[in-house]
Amino acid sequence: MKQTAHTVMMVRPVRFGFNVETAESNAFQHSETQLTPAEIQQKALAEFDEFVEKLQANGIEVMVVEDTEQPHTPDSIFPNNWISFHEDGKVVLYPMLANNRRQERRTDVIGRLQSEFGFKVREVLDITNYENQDIILEGTGSIIFDYPHQLAYATRSSRTEEKLFRQLCDRLGFKPVLCDAVDKDGMDIYHTNVVMAIGDQFAVICTDALKPDEEKKAFIASLENTGHEIVDISFDQLYAFAGNMIQVENKEGKTFLLMSQTSFDSLTDVQKNQLKQYTSLLPMNVHTIEQFGGGSVRCMVAGVHLPK
Repeated sequence: MKQTAHTVMMVRPVRFGFNVETAESNAFQHSETQLTPAEIQQKALAEFDEFVEKLQANGIEVMVVEDTEQPHTPDSIFPNNWISFHEDGKVVLYPMLANNRRQERRTDVIGRLQSEFGFKVREVLDITNYENQDIILEGTGSIIFDYPHQLAYATRSSRTEEKLFRQLCDRLGFKPVLCDAVDKDGMDIYHTNVVMAIGDQFAVICTDALKPDEEKKAFIASLENTGHEIVDISFDQLYAFAGNMIQVENKEGKTFLLMSQTSFDSLTDVQKNQLKQYTSLLPMNVHTIEQFGGGSVRCMVAGVHLPK
């Protein structure tokens, strides 16, 4: 198994904006603005299109899914929370916390990946029925997969239910690695992919956010024992979305670490040099999306690991 996908799925927004339904558990969203909803959408769309163009210019394959006006899904730009694609041909559909986020799910993308891009889908694991029991697990927001070592990392929150996480790991053949992570105010951090990112030879993680106990020790030891160099980020860098990165590769096998310009600017020269040993850094300007959506570059990308 490879850690990096060379095809990604992204959803082009039509009515992006601040989502009231997710704000309670996402401390990274901000609603204060002089902009109108139309202006926020316009800025987000420009950032999205520039993101896609930059990926394609570097030889990274992108499947762009056009969002629809109805139903209104202000967070549709973050598809990694409702779907994941795996090298054994499995596709997973996940239970989401917010009602309006549940309407983002679109099974037509599975057909497109097969017909237009030549991917094979062998099984669809639909675990969305857990929403009826308020049991939530939000895709690769909740779970950071280490594909080569078949490990899955998660931090508990209202969007990451431990029992379901363990059950899914069992079905996918991954070993679960769990701990708790909190922000400066002691509030659970809503998604694991805000705390950490795993590349093929490195792991970006805010170790200060992990609650100091035996689970934290085991969590970090698991990353080190699998040969990942730890790039430790501070709380301030976490708030700048420096944990919200994803490594991908292009058609020639060159790898890139996708991150926002905000997170890139927050990194020290030492941290950048650590990462440059293993991959090329590719920052994207997604300031509007970060401000109103409370998510960044990793949230915008669903890596396609399916077999051809």
